Amino acid sequence: MKKIIFGIVLLTIASCTQEKIGFVDNVKLMNEYQEKIDVENRFKEKAEALGRKRDSISQKFQAEATEFQTRAQSMSQTAAQQEYAQFQQRGQQMGQQLQMEDQQLQLQGQTEMDSIVSKVKKEIQEYGKSKGYSYILGGGEGGSVLYGKETYDITSEIIELLNNKYKK
Repeated sequence: MKKIIFGIVLLTIASCTQEKIGFVDNVKLMNEYQEKIDVENRFKEKAEALGRKRDSISQKFQAEATEFQTRAQSMSQTAAQQEYAQFQQRGQQMGQQLQMEDQQLQLQGQTEMDSIVSKVKKEIQEYGKSKGYSYILGGGEGGSVLYGKETYDITSEIIELLNNKYKK
């Protein structure tokens, strides 16, 4: 309801004063912004490397567990229980370490994505000022533009601007 009222107010203002208005499809913009694509690819590679590390550690740990079971049969019950407790503690520590690395990777990725979003917003603001726009609205999923004429869609211009700046 608030979006509809906001839209009516904007249309009323625009029709009275002939303000320059444009909109950007946020989803298309972020999907085609090369820096965002590069960051996603970099973190995908890091996540895959962490997955390979996790698999390798898991396989090694499983082999040690099998070897321990074989040795435990020839050990006293007390000695086997002590060694099992140490083995279990080491497994928990490895699991915690891998979980911490995963969380750090996720936090780092989120921080970089937040930085990209801030950069995009700043560039859109600068673009709007330099081109004389009174308003640049965000469209796409979760955006405030439910409909806009193609002539007011400046998404491609913003994508080109961002990608050209990123290449430099």
